[in-house]
Order: sequence, then structure tokens, then C-alpha cells
Amino acid sequence: MRDIPEGVRVHSWPALVNPCLVAAWPGVANVALGAVAYLRQRLGAEEFAEVDPLPFHDIDSVLIQDNVVQSPRFPKSIFYYLKNGNSDRDLLILESDAQPSIWAYQMATKILDFAQCLGVTRVYTLAAALIQQFNEDPKVWATATDQTILQELQSQNLVMKGNFYVAGMNGLLLSVAKEKRMEGICLLGETPRFPPEIGNPFASLAMLEALARTLQIDLDVSDLKKSANQAREEINNLIAESRHEFIDHFTVPLWDSSEEEND
Repeated sequence: MRDIPEGVRVHSWPALVNPCLVAAWPGVANVALGAVAYLRQRLGAEEFAEVDPLPFHDIDSVLIQDNVVQSPRFPKSIFYYLKNGNSDRDLLILESDAQPSIWAYQMATKILDFAQCLGVTRVYTLAAALIQQFNEDPKVWATATDQTILQELQSQNLVMKGNFYVAGMNGLLLSVAKEKRMEGICLLGETPRFPPEIGNPFASLAMLEALARTLQIDLDVSDLKKSANQAREEINNLIAESRHEFIDHFTVPLWDSSEEEND
């Protein structure tokens, strides 16, 4: 076992077998973080370590509760583990509250140095693939750190989109993994830009199902399907409202145009 990187606090040492790492940060509609949070909660993964927030995060506000100033609250980046009895790989999960505000490359390096301490050789991230229109049956794109891994994924009905860009830590972590000669896969769920308070459980669901197949784990997604059904009406109402606003803003009533012509 390698030395623990400075700035990583380990609460307990799990006995792991050939572990892989699944990591996520907030992004568009929180589809990645929502999927990983569901995975962690549903499988009952246990917390065992965390990354110190400094120097990667800064704060510029304070919370007041009952008129009392609270202590500074930094975003958390927590490691969880799960013993996976159904395959030859145990599972590590890194769930982070926020994208780093500075030193993102150094944070990715620290995370992967710690992952290598634990024997991790393959890393998974999730992200949003931006599309123009809402789709209740979104496709999942895939990218990997080399062509050999992509060939493994070709039988899973994933979209190989070609050239595109993955913003933030969900993409950067894999680039640093490649630099360290680790294997990496990113699964991206198709989603349009929603207001952040709505989210897109359809994209999270599609990515989780693809991830479960790739990891060969049994994952009950029934609760996420219920969330998707509940969100369907809210999303459709949002789309209808946006269309009405577009029509109101960019069209002129017939009587107005007639008056202009008469003038």
C-alpha cells in the first residue's frame, strides 16, 4: 500500500478486492451527482475517507440561523466503499458537493493518488450530454481513455459520439487518470439545460442502468423511476411555458401589425 496523500483523511481502512472508483461532481441538472448519490444510498455504501476542502474550495458567504452566525461550511468530498459479492470488483464512490474553485488538476491528482493507494486501476465518471430537446428515453454516450475499453462498451447500446467536450471534474478526472495510466470511462446522459431546481431523473436513470451493466451489479432503480414519473409533468409544464414565452416575445398580434400597416 502506498503512502496516503497529504490532505486525505481516512476514518477506517476497508479490506478491498480489485476496487474500481465511481466519482461525480455537480453539473448540468445535477444528473451525474444525482445518479451517484442514488447509487450510494441504494447500495448502502459506507463512508471511510474524505478530501480536505482546502485549498480547492473557498467560501464567500455565511449562513445565519435564528440570527446566529454559523461557522464556515466548506463543500465535502467523501469516499464510500461497498463490498460487491456479485463480481470480482469492490466499489468505491467519491461524492463531492461542489466543483473546486481553484487547483482542479491538483485535486484530481490527489484523488487518484489515494485511489491508487487502495488498488484502483479503473475510474468511472458520469456527466450530462447536452442536447436541444427533452427526451424521456435519453441515450447514453460513452468515452474512455483508450480504444480497447471502448470496444468493451460497444455491445452495450451506448453512443460513440466522436468529438465533444466534457466540462469540469467529471471530465478532468479521466484525463488525469489517463496521465497516470489508469483506465477510465465516462458515461454521459442526454439532457437539455433545465433550471437547476428541476433536475433530470431520466438522464440519471439511463446512466445508472448503463453503469450497473458495466459494473455487473444488481441495482434496484424503481425509486428513481418513480422520481422520473413525478418529474415528467413538471418538465412538460416547463417546456410548454417556455414555448408560450417565446411566442409572446417574438410574435406580434395581427391587430398590432394591421395598425402598423395603416400608419
